Formats: sequence, structure tokens, C-alpha cells
Amino acid sequence: MNWEQLLSLKRQGDTHKRLRKEQDETRLGFEVDYDRIIFSSAFRSLQDKTQVIPLSKTDFIHTRLTHSLEVSVVGRSLGRITGKKILEKHPYLKEIQGFQINDFGAIVAAAALSHDIGNPPFGHSGEKAIGEFFISGKGEKYKDQLTAKQYQDIIDFEGNANGFRLLTASREGVEGGLRLSYGTLGAFMKYPKESLPKKPSEHIADKKFGFFQGDKDAFIEVAQELGLVQTRTGENLSFSRHPLTFLVEAADDICYTIIDFEDGINLGLISEEFALEYLIKLVKDSINTKKYNAMVHMQDRLSYLRALAINTLIADAVAVFLENEEAILKGEFTVSLLDKSNYKAQIADIIKISVEKIYQSQEVLDKEIAGYKIISDILDVYTTALIHKKTGHASNYDSLLIQTLPEVYQTTDDISVYDIVLNSCCYVASLSDSAAVYIHNKIMGKHL
Repeated sequence: MNWEQLLSLKRQGDTHKRLRKEQDETRLGFEVDYDRIIFSSAFRSLQDKTQVIPLSKTDFIHTRLTHSLEVSVVGRSLGRITGKKILEKHPYLKEIQGFQINDFGAIVAAAALSHDIGNPPFGHSGEKAIGEFFISGKGEKYKDQLTAKQYQDIIDFEGNANGFRLLTASREGVEGGLRLSYGTLGAFMKYPKESLPKKPSEHIADKKFGFFQGDKDAFIEVAQELGLVQTRTGENLSFSRHPLTFLVEAADDICYTIIDFEDGINLGLISEEFALEYLIKLVKDSINTKKYNAMVHMQDRLSYLRALAINTLIADAVAVFLENEEAILKGEFTVSLLDKSNYKAQIADIIKISVEKIYQSQEVLDKEIAGYKIISDILDVYTTALIHKKTGHASNYDSLLIQTLPEVYQTTDDISVYDIVLNSCCYVASLSDSAAVYIHNKIMGKHL
């Protein structure tokens, strides 16, 4: 892979090449990507989607929206610092093509901003709940009407694949979705493979999948424009990662490691003394002890340590990226940047505590259980109604339900059972936590 091609400003539907040196510096293409994402309805819904604590009534706990904004800020720093070094190493990119340090930061920031845009309500349990409905719930009956890969798309419903769909899917009158630059889309594409084969290797890019069967052509177009290395051919398609995807992933890893931990402390799930001990291990080389000891309030001490920890991990991730740039460009770097971190042991300790004290806390488990029931019931009534409409057997109740769907999900003309089932999943995934609860109460007759 080469940087000039990887930094493509092309957008879906373009008939001419967009050259960096011809860009308007006041409205740079990669920065336009950020604007389009942040003004989208899909991004706004993240303000009421779970990050760690589902349906939390505590103001300071992170939602998907605040998490995404923070990941974007960290990603921008990672991109700019890395971009500076890449332009020094490959001066033709700046001198001939016109690329600047901020281009790298803008791409990573935009991709990071959208990294959770396709996630369902109720956190990662929402993805599992959708899958379970089609594995062992009422949705299992559709298995025989789907191909193996179509069925895998559904039972392993993946927020990353849904995110790609949201960012790129055309609608009547709106071609190419948000029409982001291919450089940004490439950095977003964390798992550039189909749903099958499942985890065919230990390569980080094979951990999950990145596009649904219905979006395969769009994915291939982006991958080929960027010159991503094709790693499988024939029936099972996959590509290497865009190099900047590693920085997007690192920004996410840094934020959820440190900030979820901070949420656990603020919730009282992790004691301050215990937590500070773990964070100090990360920042012992940069902490100003006098400044730290002068802080009276726990939240001030915690914020100081969090900032130092994030800065420490940013510098470390950049160093790993630059050290392995050649392997990354060849598609031969097989792990995340933090897996090669000098602080891998400290990160593992923090995540272990977070799993025990936060992710498996009673509040989280209770809300995830409720989420399973809510998502299953909503999927059942809407999928059934849409299938009945397609087969000409829609009841009055089915028709009433379909009228409550956004127009884009109402049609069943000239589309397959797979499309209907996938649309139902994507509709449920689009719901905020509160909207899912409201709709569930409505279909259960609790609002009368």
C-alpha cells in the first residue's frame, strides 16, 4: 500500500480525481467528513446509547456520544503526531501532493467520531441480543431462507458493519449516504472482511467482520480505490486494514481503558485508593507529585491522572506505529498497537478490574437482561409484520406497526427476505436506549 492512494479524497459518485493540492484549505475534504458525521441523525442518537452503564440516571457517566467525541479528540492527536513523522519520512507527500500534518489528524478524527455509529442500544449486549433472536429465538425460522453468509450477518450482527452501511448506503435521492472521502471510510473499516469465514486467523483484522452482504460492492469499491491489499480471493473476500485504522483502534482502546475505569471510580464501583494505584503505574514517569498532592478533591486528582495516562498511551501508540510502518503498509502487522505497548501489563490490570467491578456489576447485568427482552420483542413484531406484508398476509395490526417505522424501512417491494430481516435489525440498531424502551412499552400496550 502507498500513502498517496490511502489518503484518497474521492467520494462515491465522483467523476473526476480530487487532488489534495487543489483543496480549499478553509473547507478541507477530510474535515468536511467530520462535519457530515456530527450533523447526522445517526450520530445524534448516540447521546442516548449505552457506553458502559445502560440507561444510567447519573449525569457524569459516558454515553456513546461523549465516548465518541473523546475518541475523536485522542484520534486527532494520534493522527497529527504520526502524520508529522510520515511527512518527514516521505517528503514527496507534502512537497508534490500537498498533504499536511492535519490531514492525518482529520482522517483519524472523523473515522474515530463514527466508530460506534452503527452500534445498537444497550451496548455490546444489544448486538448479542439481535443475534440470539435469530439463533434460538423466533427469528430462527428465517435461517432456511438465507444463504450461509446472509445468516451469519444476522446472527453475528456487527456494529462495525452497520456503521459502514449507515455511512455509505444510498437512499432514493441520496446517493452514497454521507458521501465521505474514501480515505476516511478506509480508516473506519476496522475489520475488512465478510462474516464468513469466522475468525479464520489470529490477525486483528479477522477478529470480526466489517460489511454485510448487501454492502459488499460498496466495500470492494472503497478498498480497491485505496489500494488495500486483498488477503483472500474467490468466495471469501477480505482485505488488509487501512494503516490509519490502527490509530482509530488505538484511540478507542485508550479511551475505554482509561475512561471506563474513571466512570467506575465515579460510580463507587472501584475505590479511589485502589484505582489511583493502577493509574499511577501508567504515569509514574510524568507525574508532578507536588501538583498532585496539592489537589484536595478526588475528581481533580482523577482527572489529572487520566490526562497523563492518555498522553502516555498516545505517545506509546505513535512509537509502535512508526516502528512498524513498513509491516503495516504491507498488511503484515497482525495485532493492535496497544498489544505492542510498553504498558501492556498495566493496561491488562486496569481492564481486568473494569471487567470485574464495572462490566459485570449488578446494575449492568440487570439492564442487559432487560435489553435482551426489549430487543427480541421489537424484532419479532416488526420482522413478522414486514414479512407478512411481502407475502400478502399482513393483518391490520401488521399494517399499523409498519406505519410507525421510518419510511426507509417500510418498503418490501422487490427486496429479499434477507433485506427485510437485515432492515429490521438495522432499525432496531438505530434506536436509542430510551426509544427502544418507549417502543417496547407501546407494543406491549403499556402506554394506554
